Amino acid sequence: MDDPQFRQLLDHFDYSWRGYRKVRNGVKKRLRRHMQQLECRNIDEYLHILDIDEELGKQFECEMSVSVSRFFRDRLLWKIIEEHIVPEILKANGKKVKFWSAGCACGEEVYSFKIVWESLRTRFDYLPELEIWATDLNPEYLKRAKDGVYPVSSLKEVPEGLKEKYFRPAKEGGRHKIAQSLKKGILWKVHNLLCDLGERSFQIIFLRNSVFTYYKEELRQSAFQKVIDNLVQGGFLIIGSHEKLPIESKDLLPFSSQRYIFRKVGR
Repeated sequence: MDDPQFRQLLDHFDYSWRGYRKVRNGVKKRLRRHMQQLECRNIDEYLHILDIDEELGKQFECEMSVSVSRFFRDRLLWKIIEEHIVPEILKANGKKVKFWSAGCACGEEVYSFKIVWESLRTRFDYLPELEIWATDLNPEYLKRAKDGVYPVSSLKEVPEGLKEKYFRPAKEGGRHKIAQSLKKGILWKVHNLLCDLGERSFQIIFLRNSVFTYYKEELRQSAFQKVIDNLVQGGFLIIGSHEKLPIESKDLLPFSSQRYIFRKVGR
């Protein structure tokens, strides 16, 4: 599969060339393997079979997914979450806090939030129940997240004290396993951001490097609206540090000096 064929495929399914440009070689390799498994001789045959077979279409979506993450990616963000965002949420929520990692990949973001949440127990006399929804369209990523085993490279931004407290050496050499205690209260769910989640009332939503990166404009807008509809008034939306909102929203105002953190306000 050369670049023109890859672009033909992206255009057919409304994916963004700009989003996939830097990661295209790895994605094309997976797609070539998928085509061979389906015995497709050319890109037109491949597109045809994907259009008529819903299950194969879902397999294709998984092949197109990209997982690039690590624990505490963007340390400034996590400092703001710990010192400002979560305390703000706690002021308004007495019984339960709901957090959604939309496009959670292999779970580093989810477990990072759990670690921050647990660290706040030393600052607050009481923490409400925490309910976490962690969704991704790739079941394989969710399986890895549930297993909670990570390479050393994923932990490079984890402070040594937290590493000793929440990670243990895994049987696989050079890898570490997340503490079992951090796995509680997490609902892992296969979900495409272009579809309704069927859940509401989240106080904080992470939407980083997913909708904005890999979809074309029209799909970005549709998926984004579905996400922010799930955010409560006063809740926080966090996008990628180099991303911009795909549509203007009077409901979302920048929080602090960081242009990738927003708070939802009432009209």
